[in-house]
Amino acid sequence: MSVSKFVVAALAVSVSAVALGAGAHGDGHGHGQGAKSGEPGKASDAGRSFTVQMYDNYYEPESIEVKPGETVRFVVENKGSLVHEFNIGTPAMHESHQKEMMMMVEHGAIQGGKLNRDMMEMDMGNGMSMKHDDPNSVLLEPGESQEVVWKFSEKSGIEFACNVPGHYQAGMYGEVNFNSGDSRVRSLADASKSLNPAK
Repeated sequence: MSVSKFVVAALAVSVSAVALGAGAHGDGHGHGQGAKSGEPGKASDAGRSFTVQMYDNYYEPESIEVKPGETVRFVVENKGSLVHEFNIGTPAMHESHQKEMMMMVEHGAIQGGKLNRDMMEMDMGNGMSMKHDDPNSVLLEPGESQEVVWKFSEKSGIEFACNVPGHYQAGMYGEVNFNSGDSRVRSLADASKSLNPAK
């Protein structure tokens, strides 16, 4: 077996294993776990904006820093050649959401570099569809851009990720780091060092 065929086969097995191991959709992508990652914000409350560029299986920037309670406006641009997602959540939320994303591929809603928007409107039963319209997430074709406005609630393990099958596993996720914003504490620590420089 050639190296390229082996790599393709290994990737296919890896994606299949992830799809089978991902939990049921109930807590994915903003359903029922909003308190852990935050809530939709109002654009008028956003104190800062980040431009996030999605390339084929990585983001620029790879991490962001926010304060608890801060509302941030994300301008998300797909610079890659494939469909990519920007989704704010916990690792558990992303793991759960990956099953839904696999279903979107299996039903033809995601087709490599294109989205079949008619298929995304299809009723999947049990109140589920493939609309992909949750406020913490955007799914974009190459060249598209959209905004997400999000209020980060509490310090917790939050990341932004692409849950298109195989993309998260290839490293397409970034960290959300929390900064308390208490510069006074830092200043006191720095002052203490200057008083005792010999340590």
